[in-house]
This record gives sequence, C-alpha cells and structure tokens, in this order.
Amino acid sequence: MSIIEKALDKQLSAKSTTVKQEAKFSTIESMEQIDKPAESKVTQPASLNVASKFKNDISRSIELDLEDLEQRHFVSLSSKRRAINEEFSVIKRKLINNAFGQLSSSLKHPNLILVSSSRPGEGKTFTSVNLALSIALEQDKTVLLVDADVLRPQVAKTLGFESGIGLTDYLSSDDIDVQDIILSTNVERLKIIPAGRAHHLSTELLASKKMAELVDEFATRYKDRIVLFDAPPLLGVNETAVVAMMCGQALIVLEENKSKLAEIEQSIALIPPEIAVGFVINKAHRTQVGEYGYGYYYGGA
Repeated sequence: MSIIEKALDKQLSAKSTTVKQEAKFSTIESMEQIDKPAESKVTQPASLNVASKFKNDISRSIELDLEDLEQRHFVSLSSKRRAINEEFSVIKRKLINNAFGQLSSSLKHPNLILVSSSRPGEGKTFTSVNLALSIALEQDKTVLLVDADVLRPQVAKTLGFESGIGLTDYLSSDDIDVQDIILSTNVERLKIIPAGRAHHLSTELLASKKMAELVDEFATRYKDRIVLFDAPPLLGVNETAVVAMMCGQALIVLEENKSKLAEIEQSIALIPPEIAVGFVINKAHRTQVGEYGYGYYYGGA
C-alpha cells in the first residue's frame, strides 16, 4: 500500500459516515519542472503602478506562446495526440462532472476548484496551468485561472507574461474594477487573473467581504465556467485554508516518493470536510500503460 493510500485510508476511516466513494490511485508519467518562462506579447501598459491607468477601454490581453508551452510539456491545443493531454483529460473529467453533474447539488460552489499541495515544489502550478489549458479545449465550458498564491505567485512566470496588477490590488483598492484584473488570452475559452503585488495583509484580504463577494460572482455569473485557484501550499501558511473555505472542490498535488504521510494527513485536515477532494500524483514514473496518477474521495458535512 502506497504512502498516499495509507493517508487516505486513515482519513476515510475518520469520516466513514460521510464518505461517498473510495479513492483509486495509479501513476502519472514524470513531469519536468522548467523554470524558464516563455516569451509572450503583452498588450497591457508597461507601467502598472497607478490604478487609474487601468480603464475598461485599455485592452487587457496577453498572447501565450502555445508552441513554447507544448515544447515544455504542457497540454497542447493543437490536433496532436499527446500523453499529457490524455492524462489531464482524465483528471478534468472528474472535476467537470462534480461541478455540473449530480454531485454539484450537494456542494457549495462546485465550479470553484482549489489547487494546492502540502509543500512547495510538488507541481501545483504545473497542474493548475495544464488543467486550465485542458478545460479550455472543452467546446461548452470556459475556464478562469486565478493565481491565488499571493505569497509566491508562479502563474505569470510559468506562462511567460508580465503580471501587472491582480487579485491583491483589486482587494486592497476601491479604484480598480474586477474587469481591470481579468486578462483575456489568445486561447478562446481561457482567462487569467494574476496574483497582483505583494501585500502584508494578504490573509486578511483573502478573508475579506470583498473577496467573498468576488467569489460568489465567480460561482454564479457564468453557468459554464470553471474557476481554478492556484493557491499556496497548505502547510505553513494561512491563505490556502481561507481560499479552501470558498471552494466546492480541492485538488491536492503530491510528488511521488517525496510527499510524506504525516504531511498529507495534515493537509487533508486543513480542508473543509464538506468539499470534494482529489489527488494528483506528480513526477511519477508510469508503471503500466494507461494508468494515471489520480484519485478521489469525498467528504461530507
């Protein structure tokens, strides 16, 4: 029995009266973490320090280098059949079914999904970006990727663009409209909200009434939209637990042969028991053809 299965067995035993489905695990092929960002064309202004510069008549769009992303082993939007596309297709299908299927009626904000890990470096941003690209391939769904890792934002770096103002700027200012922080992309069904500038009251901003109202708008305004929150690691910070309380689903990224049983248990304990929780095993070597590093269990109130 793997370390991850042991953690889940212990957690499921403690919640035996509320569990709806057993977790199933397999392996995902090894993923490379590449820190070098891609070059992209940014049509937003060069100076991003004054909120008044961001009016609705200024184009807030970025052009992602899709060829570079494909070369760096991210989900491809081309017609090529690639293993990474197949793997994340399996993962996203469960999330989409939970968001819009039968289980959605038992979850608050089922279309809002937290993506996190126990510790840094386990691949949460890699997973968030790939999920966003994979969901954007759906013909009847749109996706909004929010960089909620306001302590160490990685989405803009990973996708290769200058982030400018973002979530923290909106939450800390009365002069910035939500449309000013939403970036359109050259991927038709994908939009992005950067983390914004560092703020000493990041936990308080994420726990604010303004954030709650924003989340409610995310959850209800567009019936076909999935919102992915790339959040900080669960252990050692307060921000992730705050964001988790607003979501209907959580996806925890684990690194094969590195994530520790005690840390997995601690991470699960920080997630509200009423939301659906899934796991992705990252940086693992495939053992059998067709097996993917993904498992799911459900908690209940």
